Amino acid sequence: MRVGDATLPSFDGTKFGTAEFKARNAEFNTKLKQLLADAGYPQTADTTHINLPMLFLCLFGIALLSTLCYASLAAWLVELFPARIRYTSMSLPYHIGNGWFGGFLPTVAFALIAYTGDIYSGVWYPVVITAISLVIGGLFLRETKGVAVVD
Repeated sequence: MRVGDATLPSFDGTKFGTAEFKARNAEFNTKLKQLLADAGYPQTADTTHINLPMLFLCLFGIALLSTLCYASLAAWLVELFPARIRYTSMSLPYHIGNGWFGGFLPTVAFALIAYTGDIYSGVWYPVVITAISLVIGGLFLRETKGVAVVD
């Protein structure tokens, strides 16, 4: 583990019994806390510096954008398939896609941040997935207004 210019070697806990693992883990945590304190990191967050109105505004904005996205997405997905096959043909790919792409978002974002060292590089994963979806949707999905649906 590296904090600034200082490093703290980790250990492979699978090679130790329970008692020795606990002892090494406690020693590692003590050294890590000291390393973080020496680097100037506080032990806890200073709650007096939290801008609560801005925090609320940001969270409200994210919730609003999510609602706007899903509202149009739901209407769009319903138009894609006739009613007799809609549930399976819409639900299965939707939930698999959300599970895989959304489920791996934290892992991929963390890996990108760890790889590049830039805390904003994790944003590229959802941006790229959204751009790909936009291009595919724009190229391959047709307008269904005025088209008779045959069940």
